[in-house]
Amino acid sequence: MAKRVVAESYGGPEVLSLVDVDVPAPGPGEVTLRVKAVGVNPVDYKLYGGAFGDDPSALPMPVGQELAGVVTAVGEDAEGPGGPVSAGDEVIAFPVSGAYATEVTVPASQVVPKPPGMSWETAAGLLLTGATAVHALAVVGVSQGETILVHGASGGVGLMAVQLAVAVGAKVVGTASEQRRELVQRYGATAVVYGAGLEERVRAAAPDGVNAAVDTAGTPEAVDVSLSLVPEPSRIVSVLAFDRADTGIKLIGNAPGADPGTKIRGEAWRDLVPLARVGKVEVVVARTYPLSEAAEAHRFLAEGHPGGKVVLLP
Repeated sequence: MAKRVVAESYGGPEVLSLVDVDVPAPGPGEVTLRVKAVGVNPVDYKLYGGAFGDDPSALPMPVGQELAGVVTAVGEDAEGPGGPVSAGDEVIAFPVSGAYATEVTVPASQVVPKPPGMSWETAAGLLLTGATAVHALAVVGVSQGETILVHGASGGVGLMAVQLAVAVGAKVVGTASEQRRELVQRYGATAVVYGAGLEERVRAAAPDGVNAAVDTAGTPEAVDVSLSLVPEPSRIVSVLAFDRADTGIKLIGNAPGADPGTKIRGEAWRDLVPLARVGKVEVVVARTYPLSEAAEAHRFLAEGHPGGKVVLLP
């Protein structure tokens, strides 16, 4: 028997339960994983919170989409994007259903090699925020020598976007709270504090102008400042400001009308894993919780400004 976190109904974190489940043996093209760490993301609680619908047939709802673990069993023809998968392999799995667990059986197509030497906690937080950041930068087409503005630069997606933009040779200006400025600057960005006067502070930090913007904050300030600074609205992308489509900015994610970027996100590991292997991309873990405290982890994340990834440890 394995342990799994499920949402028994739609609502807040109080609807989560830790239950016993049987883990099926892997069938053709599947692998079973012993979970070592689980990445926690806002979409996890938005799903059982009803943000994308409240179909009762989806209950009890398994929670979680990304994890790192060890392969314990393989089915026939178990081959992942990185090649054949074998028992004992250390891997990252994304996107999966029900990652909040001690053991899972998943399609091998969702499993990629974990970078050697990368901790379980950081590996578990690499692919969801990383894939979102890869998608965002691809949409706005950031290239070497350009200046990019990243709103919410100290968050999970924001920190990834900062590092990926720096890796291609862009200059990055990142918005953050006063408490998170040092964190943002550690990864090569010029940090500016959000709030009144933000546009002027960004102009001072980027006197030659801003070519593109990635908004991971979703605030009116983030969109309005970006529109004032970036000459082409199509080079502004937001993962949250879905009510601002009429401004001409690009929207990505799961909301109606947004670009889900299924193909580019599915292939993002090909960029992220090699960069993580050589230390050009790091996952900042803000806090860890035992699997049994998933509800508390969600409450902490929902407060905002975690300063990195939240991770569950089975």
